[in-house]
Amino acid sequence: METPLSDYLYTARQVALKAGEVVKEAFYKEKEQKTKESYADIVTETDQAVEKLIISLLKEKYPTHQFIGEESTAEGKTVNWTDAPTWIIDPIDGTSNFVHSIPQTCVCIGLSISKQIVVGVVHLPITGQTYSAYKGGGACCNDQRITVSKVKELKKSVVITEAGNSRDPQILATKISNFHRVIEASHGVRMIGSAAVDLCMVASGSGEAYFEYGIHIWDFAAAGIILTEAGGVLLDPSGGDVDFLSRRVMAACNQDVANQLSPLLNHVEFKRD
Repeated sequence: METPLSDYLYTARQVALKAGEVVKEAFYKEKEQKTKESYADIVTETDQAVEKLIISLLKEKYPTHQFIGEESTAEGKTVNWTDAPTWIIDPIDGTSNFVHSIPQTCVCIGLSISKQIVVGVVHLPITGQTYSAYKGGGACCNDQRITVSKVKELKKSVVITEAGNSRDPQILATKISNFHRVIEASHGVRMIGSAAVDLCMVASGSGEAYFEYGIHIWDFAAAGIILTEAGGVLLDPSGGDVDFLSRRVMAACNQDVANQLSPLLNHVEFKRD
């Protein structure tokens, strides 16, 4: 018998809450940190410990399932995304926020089946918000239904983006030029420091759109379904279908806003996940 998606969601929430306890305890202590691809791309011992905890708890419940995790991938494992049930994990999204004691940091757990994201949980242990959704079930924050903004004009929208970890001058120049054009065309631009939090903000009506280049599948798999179940659209920045391995994404409260945002963006190419 197939496991209902609501059961998977319940398990993911319980695991995210347990992981969040570890993150919260470490948040108020001094953090040991290392760098990955650049001096701006950091990892802490807590990231690694939390990912191991999440995988251990999920494996106990679902021993045949597959896993894609940020820290295990950083250790040299490739992203092998198959049709099998696969848990996609970011133990701490917003690691820089975590290191600098900025509370917008979260645990992300998504589940894909046949390469379709069907369950997502984004838990912010410091602020106490838990966003969740499963395919066809709508989206919630702390068990209260959330929906996207009804704004349909970019000039009346707040757009969220991130600078990312790359310090390549050409990549930064393209991102800054995008930033400039979007500021001119909108109410304003915000940088929160966590892709998952950004998407959950759009999902709950706190901002109308989001885009980012250099993102990874674990950064937005869980939050992506929360956004779409709240009524938003998740797309490639070109306006086409989202590709979770492409390292780029655009989201909006509706297609109208997406159609106005997309032409403003010059695309940045990153190596695929």
